[in-house]
Amino acid sequence: MGGNRSWITEFLLLGFQLSSETEVLLFWVLSLLYTFSLLANGMIFVLISLDQRLHTPMYFFLAHLAIIDISYASNNVPKMLANLVTQNRAISFVSCIMKTFLYLGLATTECLILMAMSYDRYVAICHPLQYTVIMSWTVCTVLATKSWLCAFVLALIHVLLLQRLPFCRSHEVNHLFCELLSVLKLACANTWLNKVAIFGASIFVLVGPLCLMLVSYIHILWAILMIHSGQGRRKAFSTCSSHLCVVGLYFGIATVVYMVPDSSQREEKEKILSLFHSFFNPMLNPLIYSLRNAQVKDALCRVLQVRSK
Repeated sequence: MGGNRSWITEFLLLGFQLSSETEVLLFWVLSLLYTFSLLANGMIFVLISLDQRLHTPMYFFLAHLAIIDISYASNNVPKMLANLVTQNRAISFVSCIMKTFLYLGLATTECLILMAMSYDRYVAICHPLQYTVIMSWTVCTVLATKSWLCAFVLALIHVLLLQRLPFCRSHEVNHLFCELLSVLKLACANTWLNKVAIFGASIFVLVGPLCLMLVSYIHILWAILMIHSGQGRRKAFSTCSSHLCVVGLYFGIATVVYMVPDSSQREEKEKILSLFHSFFNPMLNPLIYSLRNAQVKDALCRVLQVRSK
């Protein structure tokens, strides 16, 4: 098996088959989006780190989300942008495997962090008097640590199962980056074990957390309706609606990619969804969660005032 794998030492990322003028235009548009997402997430992380008022469980998880978005985009986007303006779209086998490992680990971590954030909102709204006890810093640290560890252990399992396969059919990956399912299609051996592992991980990472979040938000919605103050209802609903927007976008895309059956047009649709996930999700997260949040705006104003003195 090891000898067969050496038949291919690099892959070719096909990406979108566009005219050179369209690719250059797409390069500049995507470069601006990538730059904005890095700056926005970087700003959120710095503000949360510097401002003591933002040292709460909700912003603790939001800082993790910012780190994930920066890392996820930086893992895939630079190569995608380079492929738009260069003719050399090759990527070495080792580099491809490493990028697959990182994107799987980071994407899974984001799923689990979003679940932890929904639990935080559930406790804050449904059990406000016990909030500081239930969501202690020890609990928050354990939730975040387990999210990262579980995610990268799952990613390592997928990569180890991928490395055991021989690749001797083609070296052309019909995707924007080394996406797991697209790379698997190039293997010239039975991939049933890999697909079983992917399906099992999808149940654990997508279906399980999504069901738990839905249960949490049913309780949250009921608790919001019981709030007598109109301002209190609006504040609680605003915070939770932001989280639901991110959850809907993230889990919706992941479910379509990994749990919807194959179709003749699936590959092209996956490219578009991956493009959205790589560029727009990291950009939308700080917009939805933070830049419309009064506490973050106040923290930004305080930092700017300190800098100006």
